[in-house]
Amino acid sequence: VQLQASGGGLVQAGGSLRLSCAASGRTFSNNAMGWFRQAPGKEREIVAVIGWSGGRTHYGDSVKGRFIISRDNAKSTVYLQMNSLKPEDTAVYYCAADRAPLRIGIVSNFKEYDYWGQGTQVTVSS
Repeated sequence: VQLQASGGGLVQAGGSLRLSCAASGRTFSNNAMGWFRQAPGKEREIVAVIGWSGGRTHYGDSVKGRFIISRDNAKSTVYLQMNSLKPEDTAVYYCAADRAPLRIGIVSNFKEYDYWGQGTQVTVSS
């Protein structure tokens, strides 16, 4: 079972990137999926979460209005569209699955997530 994050890279401030998180080995169609990030010397923080049905989303305060999370359960893939990127968005971005299937509501605590992928580096230059 693996979650493979991809799409990171180097981009100038104001630019955009689209991250993908592909699941292999099992389906997570009944699990909320989350994107988290961790910058050097900082704690892991929530970026965005999408409910298992795709009907509910939650964003970290620092990315609201700039990032959009979506999912395609047929492709077992979750996306993170990142717009208007800022240097402070620089971090390793991870995707993970809510450990509780069919959860009512959304949890933002990373400790409630499992199956962490290896992460993808996003670097935003000023």
